[in-house]
Amino acid sequence: MTKISFYTLGCRLNQSETASIQNSFEANGYEVVGFDKPSDIVVINTCTVTENGDADTRRLVNKVNRLNPHARIALVGCQAQVQKEKLVLMPNVRWIVGNSRKMDLVSVFKENPDPCQAAVIAPVIEREPFTQPVASIDHQHTRANIKIQDGCDFFCSFCEIPYARGRARSRVFEDILQETRALAAAGHKEIILTGVNIGTYAYENKSLLDVIKILAAIDGLKRIRISSIEPTTIPVELLDYMGKGQLCRYLHIPLQSGSDEMLTEMRRKYTATEFSRFIQKAHQKVPQICIGTDVIVGFPGETDKYFEQTVDLIREGPIHYVHVFSYSPRHMAQSRLREDNVSLHVISKRSQILRELSARKRRIFYESLVGTVQAVLLEEARGNFWMGLTDNYVKIKIKAQGQLHNQILSVKLQRIEGQYLIGEL
Repeated sequence: MTKISFYTLGCRLNQSETASIQNSFEANGYEVVGFDKPSDIVVINTCTVTENGDADTRRLVNKVNRLNPHARIALVGCQAQVQKEKLVLMPNVRWIVGNSRKMDLVSVFKENPDPCQAAVIAPVIEREPFTQPVASIDHQHTRANIKIQDGCDFFCSFCEIPYARGRARSRVFEDILQETRALAAAGHKEIILTGVNIGTYAYENKSLLDVIKILAAIDGLKRIRISSIEPTTIPVELLDYMGKGQLCRYLHIPLQSGSDEMLTEMRRKYTATEFSRFIQKAHQKVPQICIGTDVIVGFPGETDKYFEQTVDLIREGPIHYVHVFSYSPRHMAQSRLREDNVSLHVISKRSQILRELSARKRRIFYESLVGTVQAVLLEEARGNFWMGLTDNYVKIKIKAQGQLHNQILSVKLQRIEGQYLIGEL
């Protein structure tokens, strides 16, 4: 039996796709082993959002060649779609498969069983509604990611995802419904809706909110979480529904910059004021909602003034944590042509300021929850403690005995300990 291992870089969408690909290989007689175990084939699902993602691919290929030198390597996904010329030069890489074919990787291997040099399969991505024949049941994690959308039409000036993932397209709704039922039947009580730009979901008059409402009726499904979603695509009606049923009190909304000048240069579709008004409305309408965001530090032309506007917006608004990204020019993004770059020293300094601010905002949010009772999905035991997650994205640790995995229990939150809130049943 051929042994195969997988490693996922990047976003939840990649995680969902890797789970489906892995399940398809199991169904075709392969033995799936851990990435740290000897295997015949290693599949790396790549990311190319930042230079760090590109570097991670190189690091992993080198690691495989050092620890598992006889393994044949398949690089799939976003980096494979847009940087195939570079990837073919890496040692022991036998397959480079873009997003257009990676979900059909079993067939790709059958068509190219043992190439002497890297087989490159990265055709143009068609803009059509899609299906995903193998469910993304995740045997390693309690919560499951489910892909409902792919691609993007926004073409922000810093981003090459429309080239790596193609134009926006939605998954056939019946296909989503069928997979969600399979995930719930397999024991997943929480699903996370993923995609590149999920707020643009549109299939046969069904919107994202329609998908959520229909999935909420599935037996056994207790929580529906939305992954990252663009601010201009969130229907206000979604806030009315959030927290009153299965929809988690959580939004991750990329800001990227608090400066209108920078947002214009980035080709974002909103102003800083519009962003602030929406998160204030969400904070007011949904009690104890957690709001996270992404910020790009050092976009070309970012002055001290523009950066301070970003800091002010985050400090003053109901934002509870920030994912900080250092700007790096992408191969197909328009911003790579700019010459008014910010120095690496300044980017590092500004990034540290935002990370410290993020930590303070998260602690303030945690403090506001001390003394409350929250429903916690328990996921992992460590010693005498169980770790879990609330619907509003707070990490919880409780001292408890017995088998509590995948149970949702009421926990009273008592105090903060590092990245966790300590509670008791």
